[in-house]
Amino acid sequence: MNSYGKNFRISVFGESHGDLIGVVMDGVPAGIELDTEDFTGDLLRRKAGAKGTTPRIEGDIPRIVSGLFEGCTTGAPLTVVFENQNTRSADYSLFRDVPRPGHADFVAQVKHNFFNDIRGGGHFSGRMTLCLVAAGVVAKKILGEEIKVEARIVEIGGERDEKKWEGALDQAIAEGDSLGGVIECVCNGVPIGLGEPMFDSAESQIAHLAFSVPGVRGVEFGDGFGAARMKGSEHNDCFVDNMGHTATNGAGGINGGITNGNPLVFRVAVKPTSSISKVQKTFNFITEEMVEFSVPGRHDACIALRCPVIIEAIAAIVLVDNL
Repeated sequence: MNSYGKNFRISVFGESHGDLIGVVMDGVPAGIELDTEDFTGDLLRRKAGAKGTTPRIEGDIPRIVSGLFEGCTTGAPLTVVFENQNTRSADYSLFRDVPRPGHADFVAQVKHNFFNDIRGGGHFSGRMTLCLVAAGVVAKKILGEEIKVEARIVEIGGERDEKKWEGALDQAIAEGDSLGGVIECVCNGVPIGLGEPMFDSAESQIAHLAFSVPGVRGVEFGDGFGAARMKGSEHNDCFVDNMGHTATNGAGGINGGITNGNPLVFRVAVKPTSSISKVQKTFNFITEEMVEFSVPGRHDACIALRCPVIIEAIAAIVLVDNL
């Protein structure tokens, strides 16, 4: 559904081109100092405008409509909303007939019997990640200074050399195409014991929220898929003290689904943006013919560029829910 969490529960609502989108956070402790300015830093990191991102630039000004009194959280559900102002809904009118390749257009209209809002992707839009970032800001506030959550891009278009990213982006933009990327998140100061065996393992919970981010196609922890190419002697993390610290961190800070006190490290793979102006061949569901198709409108050439702060947010949300 549209809610996640047990102790720190978030619920998101709205559509990309509707009046507004927002998030309700239940379980926020009372007495936490909070102001709209606290959201500015992370919201700017997600914001469009840089090379490779969409020309659609929204104000993204948060409005706190409940759960706050005299500058502090009250313990009641905290609700933050954002208005949608810079929209061009006409760009999406043809997607009933010709659903965009790689998008949720087709499955959404089948699942919801054509009542879904197609403008900007509706509730399936990457714009909904703004709600996750807002919840992440609050989650980081709850975590305090002892736990640090930081994410960064480590790969774009299959290239790990940061010096080559700009050239790859320029080429993709010139071709009307797009690129994917990989983001690594490191959480320091995570205590031992978060997560439960089996279905609520720390990995399961992080992966659950990671896959709520549109465009995420894979998640790995520590050595990840590389562990399958190692020997046990290479992948094992040997202890170096009685606090559980290890010489290496191939497990990514998690054993048996439970955090082990070492840095929690995971990476997510983000697909290339599906909306591209490059001409493709796809199916017209009305004429029942293959047609040449190019996606109009304003889109990111690489959505991974705006994702690090979103991945930080989902990690912080999971940690707070467990703490």
